[in-house]
Amino acid sequence: MASTLLSRQLTYILQHNLKFSLPRSRYVSQPANKTDVDVGFEGPLMKTEVPGPKSRDLMKKLNELQNIDAVSFFCDYEESRGNYLVDVDGNRMLDLYTQISSIPIGYNHPALVKVLQNPQNVSTFINRPALGCLPPENYVQKLSETLLSIAPKGLKQVQTMSCGSCSNENAFKAACIWYRNKERGHAIHTKEELESCMINQAPGSPDITILSFMGAFHGRTFGCLTATHSKAVHKLDIPAFDWPTAPFPTLKYPLEEFVRENAQEEERCLEEVEDLIVKFRKKGRNVAAIIIEPIQSEGGDNHASDDFFKKLRNVAKKHGCAFLCDEVQTGGGSTGKFWAHEHWGLDDPADIVTFSKKLLSGGYFYKDELRPDMPYRIFNTWLGDPSKNLMFSEVLNVINREKLLDNVIESGKVLLQGLKDLQVLYPHILNKARGKGTFCSIDAPNEAIRNQLVLKMRNKGIVLGGCGEKSIRFRPALVFKPHHAHLFLNAFNDILGAHK
Repeated sequence: MASTLLSRQLTYILQHNLKFSLPRSRYVSQPANKTDVDVGFEGPLMKTEVPGPKSRDLMKKLNELQNIDAVSFFCDYEESRGNYLVDVDGNRMLDLYTQISSIPIGYNHPALVKVLQNPQNVSTFINRPALGCLPPENYVQKLSETLLSIAPKGLKQVQTMSCGSCSNENAFKAACIWYRNKERGHAIHTKEELESCMINQAPGSPDITILSFMGAFHGRTFGCLTATHSKAVHKLDIPAFDWPTAPFPTLKYPLEEFVRENAQEEERCLEEVEDLIVKFRKKGRNVAAIIIEPIQSEGGDNHASDDFFKKLRNVAKKHGCAFLCDEVQTGGGSTGKFWAHEHWGLDDPADIVTFSKKLLSGGYFYKDELRPDMPYRIFNTWLGDPSKNLMFSEVLNVINREKLLDNVIESGKVLLQGLKDLQVLYPHILNKARGKGTFCSIDAPNEAIRNQLVLKMRNKGIVLGGCGEKSIRFRPALVFKPHHAHLFLNAFNDILGAHK
């Protein structure tokens, strides 16, 4: 069997003009050219295992103050640059995870350093106003130049927030307010509604619902947890609303070999969505909104076809539900388009689109009819941070100037094709390579092997992340170049070749 596997590998390598050397192949070998943001960094440089002694000492101290079970290692952000994250022990690692997809143009980008050094920006960084009641003079101009300049199709209103969870939380509120106003015919709120809501009773606290999908992740705040179905640890011991949960399509790969089966699976899920909406309506618990991710990220990088999303959008319209697209992780360019839902090709793709992570602050875009009807209905002290919006302005300049969406497409092709090649070479370890742009993932046989691979790669100088039950997800910055992909693929090939 071993000789047969070796024969298959040799045949594949020769057919694809790949380099091969015993005992394992360096199946890609490209020069690691320097880039402007990686000056002086030609690749990973490891001095200790990770976490190293300094990290372990800091983790011990932090553990006296809080639970540190999720802490991987401590970082030296002053020394980190471009695609490379440096830890406190001096280990330089190629980062393909970027703080859970939150670093848009790499570490310490020179353009952002200049924004911080500009004396005209000092007051914006010093003062963090309560934007809902006391915004700065230039706020309208800054929103127009930044967030509204990249607003999703059909959405002209924007509400800023501080993070992804509060973005979705308040988007839920906006959808519920809109739905109730629609039900009452935009009549003024009654005395009974105003009084009953204060004791959490109907009609002021209506029994309406938000429909979400198995495998979804929409945040860890109280309401968002009801719509989150990715890991039990997120939800354990927390009360939840009785809201409908629909199945998300489980596609078979390679997609081209299972066209009929996957189409049937998507139709099954769409039918279940409609059945749930009707079922809850009969119980007097109407669905005010459907929330979905263009790619289920935390839940395992689960994809569905453009046709599925088109039909789901039509289901929402048919039943009068707001269609809420959660682009907290997928937004910002990683899929090759600024918004992942742009791949669907719809004229009217969403009523609400939430964002955060690569956009540096949070918030949501929405249609005019979802505008709050009274003050303080969508409100908190800060409603975002003008300094983050100032930084995002320069991020957009860099994206446009350096044509980073084109770069994502080019680098993504190298990364995804490399993953597909590796799963052919190591079919007992890898399968289901998938992705759009550099927003890619691949599956291991189980969680234990996935975690082993991630840890081995980290000690080899590559930072990766896991998601779902057994997936490895790739979330590099937009400045991730093809040669960075080759560096990763070479290192991953070595780890896979030595894996037992």
